[in-house]
Parts: sequence; C-alpha cells; structure tokens
Amino acid sequence: QAPIKATCEDLSCKTGFPEDVHSAVVSRSVHGGQPLLNVRFRSCDGNKKIHFGSSEPEDFRVGEDGVVYAERSFQLSAEPTEFVVSAQDKETQQEWQMRVKLTAEPAFTGASEKDQRKIEEIIFPWQQYKHSSSLKRQKRDWVIPPINLPENSKGPFPQELVRIRSDRDKSLSLRYSVTGPGADQPPTGIFIINPISGQLSVTKPLDREQIASFHLRAHAVDVNGNQVENPIDIVINVIDMNDNRPEFLHQVWNGTVPEGSKPGTYVMTVTAIDADDPNAQNGMLRYRILSQAPSSPSQNMFTINNETGDIITVAAGLDREKVQQYTLIIQATDMEGNPTYGLSNTATAVIAVTDVNDNPPEFTAMTFYGEVPENRVDVIVANLTVTDKDQPHTPAWNAMYRMTGGDPTGRFTILTDPNSNDGLVTVVKPIDFETNRMFVLTVAAENQVPLAKGIQHPPQSTATVSITVIDVNESPYFVPNPKLVRQEEGLMAGSMLTTFTAQDPDRYMQQTSLRYSKLSDPANWLKIDPVNGQITTTAVLDRESIYVQNNMYNATFLASDNGIPPMSGTGTLQIYLLDINDNAPQVHPKEATTCETLQPNAINITAVDPDIDPNAGPFAFELPDTPASIKRNWTIVRISGDHAQLSLRIRFLEAGIYDVPIVITDSGNPHASSTSLLKVKVCQCDLNGDCTDVDRIVGAGLGTGAIIAILLCIIILLILVLMFVVWMKRRDKERQAKQLLIDPEDDVRDNILKYDEEGGGEEDQDYDLSQLQQPDTLEPDAIKPVGIRRLDERPIHAEPQYPVRSAAPHPGDIGDFINEGLKAADSDPTAPPYDSLLVFDYEGSGSTAGSLSSLNSSSSGGEQDYDYLNDWGPRFKKLADMYGGGDD
Repeated sequence: QAPIKATCEDLSCKTGFPEDVHSAVVSRSVHGGQPLLNVRFRSCDGNKKIHFGSSEPEDFRVGEDGVVYAERSFQLSAEPTEFVVSAQDKETQQEWQMRVKLTAEPAFTGASEKDQRKIEEIIFPWQQYKHSSSLKRQKRDWVIPPINLPENSKGPFPQELVRIRSDRDKSLSLRYSVTGPGADQPPTGIFIINPISGQLSVTKPLDREQIASFHLRAHAVDVNGNQVENPIDIVINVIDMNDNRPEFLHQVWNGTVPEGSKPGTYVMTVTAIDADDPNAQNGMLRYRILSQAPSSPSQNMFTINNETGDIITVAAGLDREKVQQYTLIIQATDMEGNPTYGLSNTATAVIAVTDVNDNPPEFTAMTFYGEVPENRVDVIVANLTVTDKDQPHTPAWNAMYRMTGGDPTGRFTILTDPNSNDGLVTVVKPIDFETNRMFVLTVAAENQVPLAKGIQHPPQSTATVSITVIDVNESPYFVPNPKLVRQEEGLMAGSMLTTFTAQDPDRYMQQTSLRYSKLSDPANWLKIDPVNGQITTTAVLDRESIYVQNNMYNATFLASDNGIPPMSGTGTLQIYLLDINDNAPQVHPKEATTCETLQPNAINITAVDPDIDPNAGPFAFELPDTPASIKRNWTIVRISGDHAQLSLRIRFLEAGIYDVPIVITDSGNPHASSTSLLKVKVCQCDLNGDCTDVDRIVGAGLGTGAIIAILLCIIILLILVLMFVVWMKRRDKERQAKQLLIDPEDDVRDNILKYDEEGGGEEDQDYDLSQLQQPDTLEPDAIKPVGIRRLDERPIHAEPQYPVRSAAPHPGDIGDFINEGLKAADSDPTAPPYDSLLVFDYEGSGSTAGSLSSLNSSSSGGEQDYDYLNDWGPRFKKLADMYGGGDD
C-alpha cells in the first residue's frame, strides 16, 4: 500500500491553501467513509471560521478539520481523479480554492517495492503566529492522513511504512518512539520504529477480521528524555482482502408456501454472512438459485432477490396434491456476485407446499341404507363414507355432516369418525314403528374450513340415507298410570274395588290378550283378576295401618303379553283412604305421680285418637260412677279440647299405687268412647312437691314375675360359679395323679442322657468311648487297673430287687409303691449319692489349661506372688490390696 504523499513548501504566512494543486496517492479500492487525505489551510488570523466544500459532493466530503472522506465505495481508474476543495470565510464570505489530484497506487510486489516507492516523511506540524517573527509550534495543527495497509501481506518483514521526522533534528539529537495498541500495548510488537531515523515498520501480516485499524501516537524527545515535539496521532487502516467465503446461517432452510399461491408470493428469506468488510466488494454478497427439484410443473417456480435473499414464487401452478415439497440449492457469492473473483458457498432451501381447501369432500355413493329397531337410541344405523384429496387430518380434510331434509323432529344426528372421516348416522330419539316405518334423509358434507375462493361444492357432496324402522314387541302400558281411587276405610274383604287394565302398543303383531298379576301389595289387601284386571279386596282396608302414608296406600300390578320375547309393563294403583270413626280415644301417659296431700296434686293428661278430624277432638273427659271410691277420691277437669287435669278430691290419700279409670269420648258421628286406666303413684312429697319415697313405692309395685326372674338369674349365677370351682379342683387332682403314674423308664434319674458331644483338643485323640456307656454294658471291674475307677461307677455288688409296678396300678397302691421304691433305693449300694461328683463327659488327660482346683483351695493362695497387680493401674488396686497386701 503506497502511503499518502503531502507536500507543503511555502513557509510564509499567507491566508489560504499553501498550494494550488495537492496530489495524493491512495489505494485503488476506496470504500465509503474512508479518510483519504488532509488539506492544509493556513489562517494568519486564528479567529477565522472556515467552511470547506467539495466540487464532487456525491464522491468526496471535506470535514471541518480539513480531512477529505470518500462518500461511497468505488474503484479508482488508471487516470488521476481530480476535484476542487474550497474554503470560505463565514464572516467575510471570502473563498479560496485548491485542486486535488488523486492517483491510484501502482501494483508492486517483492523486492521491487522498495525501489519503486519513496518512503513518506511525516514532519511534526508547526504554525507561525501573525504577531511573532519566531516559529511557534502548535499541538495538532493538522491531521495526518491515515496509512492504508492491506491484510495478509506476504512481506518481506519488517516492511517500512513511513518515517517520522522533526525539523529540529538538525540542531538536536532526537529519539523517536510510538505508543498504542500494536506497539507497546497488546498486541505488542506489530509496529516498530527506529529511534534514530524515525522509520515506522510493520513486523508481520495483519488480519482485518481481527483488528480493522490501529491508532498509534508518535513521540520525539531529546537524549535527556525531554519532549521536543507534541505527539502526533497516526492511524493505520487495515485494507480488507477477499480471504473469507460467505457462510450461511443455516445449512438447511425450511419454508412453506400455500398451494395455489399467485406469482410474487413471499416464501422465506435465506441469509449468509461474510467476515470480510461489508462496505467493500469483498463483503458484498449476491444470491442466486442453482437448482430446483422437482422441476414440475416448471423448472423455475421460485426466484430469489440477489441482494436480500428473499425467495418468492415466480410461476403459478403450486399443487400440494401433485408436489408436496420443493428443494432449492441457493448460492451466495461475494465481490457482488462476480463469478471470476468472488468466493461462493451454497445452502439448501426446503419449501413445503401447505394444503388449502381446494378439494371438497365427495360421497362414495349417492344413497346409503340402514335400519334400526324401534324405541332404540344411541344406535349407529348407517356409515357415510367420503373421499377428500386434501391433506388428511387437517381442517381442509376433516368432514362435517349436516342433514338438509327428512328429519323434522330431530330424531337423528350425524357424528364424524376422527380417524376414518366417516359420518355416523345415530338415533338420538326413540322411533315408534306404528308411527313411522321409514325415514329418507338428505345429507350434505362440508369441511371445517371454507373452500378456497372460486371452488364450488359438486353434486357428489350431497347424498340420501334411507332408514328402515324394525317392529319389535313393546311392553304393555297401563292407562292411567298411576291410577287414583278414593275409598272409605273399613271396606270388607271380597269387595270389588276397581278395574285396572293395560294396553298393548303392538297393533301389527298377532298376540293374545294380556294377563295381569300382582307385583307389590305391602299389606296384602288386594287381588287382581288375571284376565279382566278387576281388583277386589282380601282384607279390611284400614287407614291407620303402618302401610298407609298420608292416607295413601300404593299397590303395583303387572301386565304381560305372549310376544317374542314376552314383554311386561307395570302400573301403580293409589288408594286414598277416607277416615271413619273406628278408633276410640286413649289416655296419655299411662302412668303419673302425685302427692299425698291436696296441694300440689294436679296431673295433666292428654287424649290420643288415631282418627283424624272430624272423628277426633275435642274430647270429653269424665270419671266412671263405679267404683264409688274413684269419684270420692279424684276429680277431673277438662282444660282444652285434647287435655284434662286429674287431681285429688280429698285432703289426704295414703301413699301407694292406684288405677284410676277415665272415660274419654271423641267428637265423631256417632261418638266413640273408651275407658282408659291411668296408673297413679301417690307418694310423700317434700316442700318442693318432689316425691321422697318413690323407690319404696316402685319396689312395692314390683310384680311377682319380675321377682321370680331376678331369683332365677341369681340361682343360675351361683350354679355357674360352683361348677367352675368343681372343675378347677378336679383338674388339680388329675395333674397330681398324672405325676405319680410316671413310667419308671421315663424317670431321668435312672438313665444316662446325652446332652451334647464336644471334642477335646489334640490330646483328646485317644478318647475312651467305653467311659460313656451305661453301667450295665461296662466290662467287668476285675480286668481294670487299680486306681482308675470313676466315682460315679456302680460298685460290684448284688443288684437289689426294686418293686415292679403293675401295668395298671390301682390309685390306692401308689403310696405303697413309692415307699417300697424308697426302701430299695436306700439299700442299693450302687446308687450314687446326690452330693457326689458326677463325670458327664471325658475330654482327655494332661490339659495345658491346668487345674482350676486352686480357685477353691485356701492353701495354694500363699504360693502366688500378686505384687504385679500394683503395676496394672488404678483399676486393679482393689484386687492388689486383697491378694498382694501381705498376711493382712
């Protein structure tokens, strides 16, 4: 990359451009916004406000600081590009002009580059003030044009870029340095400068995709480190090279388009990115379609916007029923699609053609047939089948059925099977064969969504359904049901009550007459004639019966036919019973309590009558004439229609229980009366009127039957206790007798029992099994060596004769048997004493464990030294005191 060349030779102070023509060399590829050069304008009066302009504003723009920028991206031709830069004083409107000539840098490579190019010098800026004869430097009087350096340069390295120089180096020895990212800041070492000559160089290839530009600052100091010049800024732009291919965001793109779409319908957008500069041709992409599969109905069904990547339809004829999916190969090329210099990449676009409702459902037949038995509901009578070319199980395929005629009463409905799309004609209301024997329905099929615009339903979308009703044997029914009959109670048995008949709805079947029977009759008051349905009574009707609720008695009857299969129907007969005066009133309660004295002694009673008005209250209460003591001792007063008050007539009546008859008469016509006994308990009362001897009166009134029952319970309880005691005593006797009758062979004292066998150690290999034998089986004692006899062996003596117990001894002989056995045992020298040492097992001789007899010997304790127990710690102190403390 050739650096920008800028010259300024006139050092006199004159307002205006220092030269008429300014020449600069820039890169051949210019991108929008790129700074190209800096024009110098000298103002002897620092207060002037200068406005810069360009004669080619569409290509170049001049900033307020004099930097010229490119307005757009373009390629410089081989011929120089010229334009005019103007400067205008905003106050005086005075204008200055300078012609700028831009030349594209020549192409050069290798070693010839150093020979063909002259290293640019950047001199620290200065300005001479108007009222001073000496030269004064001003910080950042002008902007150094940026240095453009292409990426991926092949060298050689280090590659010289520019030389930094101060005009004071003629009188002073200066040192130059650069700072900033790429120099002394990460990434360090990319740019270096010769401290003596000020030569700035790059040390390795640059990558614009990592760092697009570097901002460095150049310094000039003397040998003592004192700043001689103000630092100047150097911008190094990394010029992009086409070293990156376009990359699609996705390798496979998925899109959809409705079938039948018009040309120009948007489908989808594919996007690729390029890591190169997007403002340069290296990063400017262009798209195109390489192939389309399938190529039906046209090989160019889609097109793509080469800049945006938008895919749209370009031809008509998209039909999902013919082609359900298209696959496009999309290519993205940089360098604005230049096939020669641009880099390319491809991706796949999969476009699914979505279904629209462009195919109406069509019936497979013009007429469908079905049949249904009468009085049946929720029965499928016919299946309507349709075909639809749209995508299955979508709103454009799902069928809906509606009846357009033949069912004015709404007895049918049509449901859709979600799997097969069939229409299921279903009965929802009962059908009577005697009324309708056949239905002819008109049915239309539609989809869940309307048909596409311009498509009509064909005649095949309508069909007829012929449904035949089948006659079945129906149940007879009573008329009316229920039937209400009003009847006075007290109707005698055998009386005809009413006739309750049923009807058979099957008018077209050959059947005999109906038969009647009784199904429910809680009180068993009725019977029905099986032929004519006449109902008669079998008992007296009683309104006060427990089976009568609210004066109503219900009975259920059954009517049956002889059809195939036989059918029956039920009917309910409701008998409303009218009340008659057939019940006399009674007194309530039956018992009462009063005091011996006259005050207080009133008893409130109530008359109860099962009948209802007018055969009930008001009631009349009176006392009978006989016996005479009733009226002499008692008096009764009516206090309301149903209540009366009984009280003593005399001042004192001895305590006891009295039966007081009371005559009660109702208001019926004719009247009904009865004499009720009221049991009155007269007792002694306290000051509050409460009885104090109720227990005595109650006991006195206890009946004979109750007393006998209590005595029987006590006797039974005593007998049970006595039986339990006898059983316990008998059980103890049986247990004692069982112990005395034990067989001698079961007596463990006369037998050797083997409990376990535990072998000894190594010294137990010569185990003498003869020691474990019973005494009777041992060898004669004469052959044994002297001194090895065991203490528990039976000595050699004559065997005593033990008494032999009979097979079935008498209980009285048990005592004699025991005494004889005891005498024989005492005289038996072979029987070991109970306190002798018995050897139960033999575990060998010479055990290394030693004898334990020393634990029981007081003589052996003195031979042991227990002083070592004192060394075992405080836990053994007590034991050491006991055994190691000397004689004490």
